[in-house]
Amino acid sequence: MPATTRDWILGARPKTLTTAIAPVAVGTASANASGGARLGIAALALGVALALQVAVNYANDYSDGVRGTDANRVGPERLVASGKVAPRRVRAAALVAFVIGSLLGLAMTVLSGQWWLLGVGVAAIVAAWTYTGSSRPYGYSGWGEVSVFVFFGLVATLGTMAAQAGRVTWWAVVAATGVGLYSVAMLLVNNIRDLESDALTGKRTLAVRLGPIRSRVLFGATVTAPLVASCAVAIARPWALATLVLMLPAILLAFAVTVGLRGRPMSVVFAGTSAIGLAYGILLALGIAWA
Repeated sequence: MPATTRDWILGARPKTLTTAIAPVAVGTASANASGGARLGIAALALGVALALQVAVNYANDYSDGVRGTDANRVGPERLVASGKVAPRRVRAAALVAFVIGSLLGLAMTVLSGQWWLLGVGVAAIVAAWTYTGSSRPYGYSGWGEVSVFVFFGLVATLGTMAAQAGRVTWWAVVAATGVGLYSVAMLLVNNIRDLESDALTGKRTLAVRLGPIRSRVLFGATVTAPLVASCAVAIARPWALATLVLMLPAILLAFAVTVGLRGRPMSVVFAGTSAIGLAYGILLALGIAWA
């Protein structure tokens, strides 16, 4: 059966797009708090982040599909692995998204005058493609969580702030750390859920390397530590403490995974982590912006 529009939308993994929205929101709020918010640049930054997230999702679908590592996965079916879409079409979709992100990034660079952003953009694209697309994909070696922390935490948040305000503050770095940890948590959910099948296909993800117990403990830390980061941000921006309303759901998610939840119910945890990550980004942004 050929792929439908719904299949393509699901293939873009819309629940992961919170990892693009949250850092731009926090980065823009941080720029505003520093007296330099520029909404045109913020809109372009959001477009770049969304395009790159969609691009890496399609790229992973393509690469994992042609390698055969998605054949026995527990989570939602993928376009290539399911046989619904030819690999070349999924690769083309990834390339289109990369081109869109590149053009938006170029516009953001020109508008901001921060030409160093071009180097950051090139690094982001290379990291996105080589995650699973190179001859030695680093995502298969346990470095995926580090990459999403750097690019969808530190780089996206601080790059958005610097492009608008021309500076970065210490509390923005702490805020970016909290945002990045939720991106790590989302990837960990996937890798914990697929731990056994990944091990069989040779994917040495961080969850495979740590084992089921330690990877679940790490997940618990990544969904609760951002709330601690907010307390540090509150030294400079007191309303950042608004994120503490998320403490109970974060603890419940941590508990569910730590005690051994597995299989398809982990999809609920993934959706919950995505929702908390987005809520955290919005609340933190509002808290930082509030004078």
